[in-house]
Amino acid sequence: MKRKILISGGGTGGHIFPALSIANCIKRRMDADILFVGAENRMEMDRVPAAGYDIKGLPVAGFNRKNLLKNIPVLVKLAKSIRMSRKIVKDFKPDIAIGVGGYASGPLLKAAQRAGVPTLLQEQNSYAGVTNKLLAAKAKKICVAYDGMERFFPSDRIVKTGNPVRKDLLERKGDAAKSRALFGLDSEKPTVLVVGGSLGALTLNETLERDIKKLVDQGLQVIWQTGKNFGTRGEEASRNLKGVVVTQFITDMGAAYSAATLVVSRAGAGAISELELLGKPVILVPSPNVAEDHQRKNALALSTRGAAVMVPDSEARNKLSDEIIGLATDEKRLADMSERIKDMACPESDELIVDEIEKILGSMGK
Repeated sequence: MKRKILISGGGTGGHIFPALSIANCIKRRMDADILFVGAENRMEMDRVPAAGYDIKGLPVAGFNRKNLLKNIPVLVKLAKSIRMSRKIVKDFKPDIAIGVGGYASGPLLKAAQRAGVPTLLQEQNSYAGVTNKLLAAKAKKICVAYDGMERFFPSDRIVKTGNPVRKDLLERKGDAAKSRALFGLDSEKPTVLVVGGSLGALTLNETLERDIKKLVDQGLQVIWQTGKNFGTRGEEASRNLKGVVVTQFITDMGAAYSAATLVVSRAGAGAISELELLGKPVILVPSPNVAEDHQRKNALALSTRGAAVMVPDSEARNKLSDEIIGLATDEKRLADMSERIKDMACPESDELIVDEIEKILGSMGK
């Protein structure tokens, strides 16, 4: 019997990659017709079709919390998205709807719940998002990545599954020398990977722009992903420095992670889940520009266990470079952090989530 499954959410890679991992696992395990629902003009409208799935876009947008008057057009878009979501549910007739967070999952999952369609939520962060908190009361299961989520959700519906990650990242695990050679780097030198997302992180970029020579002078190699918003400033800052690779986008993140002795990253849920599975020591610099300060809470969940070092964004320009230099050559501390972060990993998260999907379908007689 062919299942009909809706998956909704997106807006960032942190929502899209788990959604695609879940979809791929569903396809491996059952005969299913999968339809994605995302937000118009967001990255899922390109990434999902590129992965081989159909997607419908909603005009939904995020609320402006600083200027309430600017939310009038947002409310108009929300009303239209609710109407469109009801039609999608009515026409597609899903057996289950899965929400992974992000703008679009609110109207779509609410429409599914009102139509009597069972729903499953996947919450990636240690601090639950508003959308998932609103949807939780009628959800059949809520798959989480952190302990203590009963603060936000009904405890009898929580299942700890972790966050699904891209399978290709695990393929190069443990091959540091070969991976460094792919980047044209010395295979033996300690290597720092700095990543700030597809757009880049200005705090990380400006800190490295100023201090890249200081890091190199301390015997470190650097793979620096600047993101597209930083232009050529990274290349200009590192001109004539040996052992620095600057790129706006890293196509082979598996090789980049494998090459790294130490990672410096924002604290998005997807990135943290990848680092946990790979057992990578990391300095987390949480973005201050996210809803409910959830990146700081994600970082604290690791740093309080000794699984990562957290440097607040407001302190990074003064402290980050010294933290990198002190940690990147401290083999004992790196090994300890690697074991601690690995202990927090949830392998096979996609399989665990699809286990729950199958249980729900079975309980509904579908």
